[in-house]
Amino acid sequence: MLALSLSSLSAQEMKMPMQEMKKPDMMMSMAPPAVGDKFKDFTLAKLDGTKVSLSGLAKTGPVVVVMLRGWVGYQCPFCNRQVGDFITHAKELAGANVVFIYPGAADMVQVKAEDFVSGKTVPSNMHFVTDPELKTVDMLHLRWDAKGENSYPSTFLVDKSGVVRYAKISKEHGDRAPAADVIAAIAKLK
Repeated sequence: MLALSLSSLSAQEMKMPMQEMKKPDMMMSMAPPAVGDKFKDFTLAKLDGTKVSLSGLAKTGPVVVVMLRGWVGYQCPFCNRQVGDFITHAKELAGANVVFIYPGAADMVQVKAEDFVSGKTVPSNMHFVTDPELKTVDMLHLRWDAKGENSYPSTFLVDKSGVVRYAKISKEHGDRAPAADVIAAIAKLK
């Protein structure tokens, strides 16, 4: 039996007949990105309004995509710790771009994201972007559909051709990908 969460379906998927959604390729497209998959392109705004896209960043080298929990009624201490870990290892990540995605409701995500980065020095190869209304979260099938949650904390390494080479999706608040694991995965690309 096929059970679907309507919140994880795109508008196009919601219009499809159920027999179409039961096809193996359709079911796989509803799964979060995994190693070997082509990562779906996205364009999101940094806090200063500058737009960044995965495909644009990938032209210069690998891209680390870190999906944070965003505003969940408080600033997540595990998100703060993970972002701090990546910032601390900025020199080892110099050959890659790192995108931190902060999802949340459109009416407050900008203010809460600015509060989150307050006091942090974000290196030039690291991009802090917002995901208003969790559109990218949903596109990547990372919605944590529970009270007080936005997205599963996740980390991906995407190579220059857009293929996922490392993936960690946490089903709890902690258990995050440390920068050292991502650095080791980047070294294997060379």
